Amino acid sequence: MTVTAPAAATEAQRYRWRWAALFVILAAEVMDLLDALITTIAAPTIQKELGGTASLVQWLGAGYTLAMAVGLITGGRLGDLYGRKRMFLIGAAGFTAMSLVCGIAMNPEMLIGGRVLQGLFGAVMLPQGLGLIKEMFPPEEMGKAFGMFGPVMTISSVGGPVLGGWLVDADLFGTGWRMIFLVNLPLGLAALVAGLKVLPEFRLANATKLDIIGVVIVSVAAFLLIFPLIQGRELGWPVWTWVSMAGSIVMFAVFGRYESRRSRSGKDPLVTPSLFRKRAFTGGLVAGLAFFSGMIGLSLVFTLYTQVGLGFSPLKAGLTGLPQAIGGVIGFGLAMSGLQEKLGRGLLQIGVTVMAAGAGVLGLTIHLSGVSVGPWQLAPGLALVGIGMGLTMAPFFDIVLSGVEPHESGSASGSLTAIQQLGAALGTAVLGTLFFNLLKSQWSFGSAMQLTVWVEIGLLAATFVLSFLLPRKATVSSH
Repeated sequence: MTVTAPAAATEAQRYRWRWAALFVILAAEVMDLLDALITTIAAPTIQKELGGTASLVQWLGAGYTLAMAVGLITGGRLGDLYGRKRMFLIGAAGFTAMSLVCGIAMNPEMLIGGRVLQGLFGAVMLPQGLGLIKEMFPPEEMGKAFGMFGPVMTISSVGGPVLGGWLVDADLFGTGWRMIFLVNLPLGLAALVAGLKVLPEFRLANATKLDIIGVVIVSVAAFLLIFPLIQGRELGWPVWTWVSMAGSIVMFAVFGRYESRRSRSGKDPLVTPSLFRKRAFTGGLVAGLAFFSGMIGLSLVFTLYTQVGLGFSPLKAGLTGLPQAIGGVIGFGLAMSGLQEKLGRGLLQIGVTVMAAGAGVLGLTIHLSGVSVGPWQLAPGLALVGIGMGLTMAPFFDIVLSGVEPHESGSASGSLTAIQQLGAALGTAVLGTLFFNLLKSQWSFGSAMQLTVWVEIGLLAATFVLSFLLPRKATVSSH
């Protein structure tokens, strides 16, 4: 069926396939989350078997998240314009096809290209699911529908690294690391077939046109920053790398001016300029950039440290990281038990402090144990990092979006999600480059890991300071 808003709300009351449709949407979320987590565990094995330089390890994550960051800004609007079901199916089909391309990649360039396109198709697919849920479910069932995301994403985040390690070690049908991408094929095809059957078609009657020029400018700005950060180390930091990074600042400024001019002329901007006049929102964006950069960057470096430095197998490395994933579940559970409403911004600050303490314990453990450190010794620090992560992330989006006007909420949510992905790409580039630079300068794996931990603590300290720009409590208008 095809419905245009506002008729969608009444149709939702009688849409009989809504729960089956929800499972299709959740399958897409699982594919995205597993792909982000599994690749980090498999990266050292991929580099060893496929060849390529150390930057391949960084591009596997950064290429995907950078493409996702840029694509997410427009992904939701594509659904408004051309229909959510259609764009979900196009995104799922492309994501599945690119999983196959990654699985059969013959060289590093083909694999990175597949990852970038995978990220773009993911950015088309994922926003449609949230929009469809809002249209399919009546208000009294909405909480239950969104509540399904928590357990599904928790299971994926806990099981993802372990599954990735097991798939690489198991070498099913002689595929080795390739199975981490090929495992998406049955899941993606099942989501496509089921989606054709059970997803309804919704289209906004008053959807606005895409800001193509804005997309191009912000894409160029992000690329000019990330590309030299990853490639500069291997090339000896030639002059063009510094020119490129300076150019990215100019391009971001050009983007801001272009969006303001577009808004003044009555056209719909990619990002609503009035958002950046709100101290809480801009502070939240910078805090989010620091937080997600450190979190994802540390995860990549820790995986390299355990596998290349300590000689752990991919499965053992995945199991070593399990305390952090379980800690994240515990932290999130504690936040949801009433602490989020009671403490507001204070909970975010407690979470950042616990996470920094955990990183400190991890660094101290590595310093004291040297090369003889094992999974059980690393577990306490990792568990604290995870608990702090869960406590921080639970209230983050609600508080940052607090005070945003209703007409700005779509743009604000998209910008905040894009910053999360851009932070992941930036963290992979910066902390990965720092780690490889230290190793090139004859630092031991343990010493390089310890310094990376200190950089992460610094980023968490910056997040803590910036959090004082946020409101004390999330207000009703943010929902």
